[in-house]
Amino acid sequence: MKPTHFLLLELVRFIRKKRSQKNSPSMAEPNTDSDSLPPPPSAADGGGAVTTGGGFGSFFQLNRPKLRVTSEYDSESLGIFNKVSCKLFDNLAKLKLTFRNDDKGGVSEPQVYLTSKLLSLQYDVAESDALIKASFEIIPGLQLRAAHEVKARQGEVAMVADLAGPAYKLELSSALPFIGAPRATLKFPLGEVSFEERAEDEEEQGTALSVNAIVKRQFLDGLCTARYRDDSLNLRYVYKDEQMTFIPSICLPSNEVLCAFKRRFTPTDKLSYSYNFDTNDWSAVYKHTMGKDYKLKAGYDTKVRLGWASLWVGEEDGKAKTAPMKMKVQVMVQVHQDHIKSPALMFHVKKRWDI
Repeated sequence: MKPTHFLLLELVRFIRKKRSQKNSPSMAEPNTDSDSLPPPPSAADGGGAVTTGGGFGSFFQLNRPKLRVTSEYDSESLGIFNKVSCKLFDNLAKLKLTFRNDDKGGVSEPQVYLTSKLLSLQYDVAESDALIKASFEIIPGLQLRAAHEVKARQGEVAMVADLAGPAYKLELSSALPFIGAPRATLKFPLGEVSFEERAEDEEEQGTALSVNAIVKRQFLDGLCTARYRDDSLNLRYVYKDEQMTFIPSICLPSNEVLCAFKRRFTPTDKLSYSYNFDTNDWSAVYKHTMGKDYKLKAGYDTKVRLGWASLWVGEEDGKAKTAPMKMKVQVMVQVHQDHIKSPALMFHVKKRWDI
């Protein structure tokens, strides 16, 4: 083969190689056409401002927080309790303002709360007083809690340490300024025991060791609870199944015996009854539910000689935001046994607005 032919063949191979590399996806040039670029941010996405997907850019965005306003009226107090709250800094803190309005429109008991995971502040505007609480973990398994009342110049400090895992804890707490030895509390899966120095009577002029304890244990398909406090022992047993709840209890050394019984007849009907063997006082409550948001209750208590009936709109133990129209209503009629012809009508309303 002549050298010129050889050079021509090598040139053709080189050109073919370059064309194949140019047409391959890995070597393709980026498309800079305007049709392929993402659209600019619209006003609905933040008014044309460039936002980041996280980090400090999103943290410092100044957007108006959502306000939650709750008003609660009780016919007995003849006043309105108001609460305004919002979450700040991407739910890192919560700001809350509470106050009362009387029947003349006056404002009383204003309180300001600022809470976060590590620090909380409660400020009483009328008294110019503040309660500061802090809680943080010093090292894994060791936590510090502290509380301080500014005006009274007193508070409490506590250290909580994990012993053999999270289920076993030792807490040492003391009042500020320090008075005597700290209170020690040992917590374990079955309950807890606390030891504290307590001042004796003025005649004895000394201190004694006070022991408080609570222990819970499963027993005979139920839960048995023993609570010892102030030289008094209370034994309580709870048995519960789908239709019945039985709760006897005895208090020593007074030997006061109580018994509570609850019977569910249908998914919507339930009767509760309690009896005190020491005083022969008893009370009974009948409850009928109509769906999730409506409840009718009626009862009688011999201790106060009072009969009553109430209608609930919204869950009794739930929040206003889960009730119909975010409003809970309770209407109650009370009839005293000695004044049957003079019944009392009371009602309670709680309404929430999201602004």
